[in-house]
Amino acid sequence: MFAQVRETTLYFDVEGAGLAERGGELVEQPVLYLLHGGPGGDHTGFRATTGPLRDVAQLVYLDHRGCGRSPAGNPDEYTLENNIEDLEALRAHLGHERIAVLGSSYGGMVALGYALRYPHRVSQLVLVCTAASFRFLADARRELAIRGTPEQIRVCERLWSGQFESLEQLKEYYRVMGPLYSLRHDPQAFERSWNLSRRSFVALNQGFGGFLRTFDYLPRLHEIRCPTLVLGAQHDWICPLPHSREIARLIPRAHLKVFRQSGHSLAADEPEAYQAALRGFLTYGATHE
Repeated sequence: MFAQVRETTLYFDVEGAGLAERGGELVEQPVLYLLHGGPGGDHTGFRATTGPLRDVAQLVYLDHRGCGRSPAGNPDEYTLENNIEDLEALRAHLGHERIAVLGSSYGGMVALGYALRYPHRVSQLVLVCTAASFRFLADARRELAIRGTPEQIRVCERLWSGQFESLEQLKEYYRVMGPLYSLRHDPQAFERSWNLSRRSFVALNQGFGGFLRTFDYLPRLHEIRCPTLVLGAQHDWICPLPHSREIARLIPRAHLKVFRQSGHSLAADEPEAYQAALRGFLTYGATHE
């Protein structure tokens, strides 16, 4: 499905009922917006990892502008600011008064910005393997220098400089970096996932070559008051665990759960534990808000 908002077109999809039978009556389920990583990724990975939660929440998948199945536009408009405002526009378009928001990796950065700008619209916040400031870049480079192979260090040069020139180069990057992203990396599963997804190297370049070098929400995290769940991975190389710990420390009453057998692809590395954590958080929030 497509929504035309803010002079752009966004692809979105919905899974799960808005109303569900509970105790002999229909009750509203939480609405969970899912924000993908990258920049330049898409929503498709959420279908397998988070789709099973459609029995406790209505899931709204979104492809950021110029990403996934959202049509390409002006690359100069592929910004963190626009991703935040696009989320608010889609919420209004779909008529949801308040929403739960889950952001993974770069999506977590969008989610943090949204929660700070529109606090009255956020019922619950889930942050998965993300960071709250540009400082994650230096830490990721240090992790790569310690743990990376020469080939991995080589392909990351295009990431740090924001200079991917083709989808072929982007695929090579994810293929080579797969074992660092996931402790359960499977080359065949990667090929299937790549074929299902639609990636944008242009959007990735805009982020790593530009706005990700300067964004900083750390001084304002104390303003976030909604129930917040922070999921961090012990072996995350690109958003290292100290960044999840820092977010959980600075957001009042945030709850941190550390996944010890996961890399950055936490939801794929420990899917059962990931889904259990989300299910408990969404169910608790729906009955105690």
